[in-house]
Amino acid sequence: MQNNRVSYKELGLQNSRDMFSKAVNGGYAVPAYNFNNLEQLQAIVQACVETSSPVILQVSKGARNYANQTLLRHLARGAVEYAAELGNPVPIVLHLDHGDSFELCKDCIDTGFSSVMIDGSHLSYEENVKLTRQVVEYAHKHDVTVEGELGVLAGVEDEVASETHTYTQPEEVEDFVTKTGVDSLAIAIGTSHGAYKFKPGEDPKIRLDILAEIEQRIPGFPIVLHGSSSVPQELVRTINEHGGKLKDAIGIGEDQLREAAKSAVCKINIDSDGRLAMTAAVRKVLDEKPEEFDPRKYLGPARDALKELYMHKNIHVLGSNNKA
Repeated sequence: MQNNRVSYKELGLQNSRDMFSKAVNGGYAVPAYNFNNLEQLQAIVQACVETSSPVILQVSKGARNYANQTLLRHLARGAVEYAAELGNPVPIVLHLDHGDSFELCKDCIDTGFSSVMIDGSHLSYEENVKLTRQVVEYAHKHDVTVEGELGVLAGVEDEVASETHTYTQPEEVEDFVTKTGVDSLAIAIGTSHGAYKFKPGEDPKIRLDILAEIEQRIPGFPIVLHGSSSVPQELVRTINEHGGKLKDAIGIGEDQLREAAKSAVCKINIDSDGRLAMTAAVRKVLDEKPEEFDPRKYLGPARDALKELYMHKNIHVLGSNNKA
């Protein structure tokens, strides 16, 4: 594989270093949207081009297995060329979301990813430091940026699952960042993976006090929030009205995410809201037009709904519009 390495620079991609520096200083967060098919990618690129927002294309281990690593690499190259074709070549990062081993991170780096996350949060602190440092040393040889994680988010998304939530300990962050050399740090301050984050009646709050203390300890260092979907209730209703059976759930309020984005939080991951938007659109078409069998007739509306959602997130939640 070493002789056949593909550099992300050949694909027209960027790493996240400059992108995060601008976001921290500018008081906004870069959107990190997961994708594993063409319609999702079209929606992401269109939304970010039209709002002139930088973007991080996220690929999980499961998405990579589903879509094929070679196809994903060419889709990412296509995204760069598509943005230019649309008249606004916004900065694009291809990022591995929740990498769980050195081997997976290395393989992604060798096949064109410009950024990787190594998630050692399930390990002991010492083992997390050791694994993260190993990934950083390899990644930095190829000018690839690395995201580490301290703390554990509850919830389920792809292969990432935990029944418990462990807040990031502010006293650990400075030591972790120093020992590992990571370029950004994902922290656990109250967000949660998946669509079933919190039950109705709960009042989920981001622990902005923990965020503030972390900022004091590592001022200006790029912070990442995972599990930051808001579970729009209108999308849940649309799904259920057209044959779905989603349980009641609520997400993190968009006002809280906007507040976090004004701080050192420079990357916010949003996946479940996109899944809800696409599923709602598909179910609506197939319910109202049961005779329809052309995938373009239901995936097209799903793509358009996703684009609308992401434009809203860029402008009103992340503040990343006009920052490309």
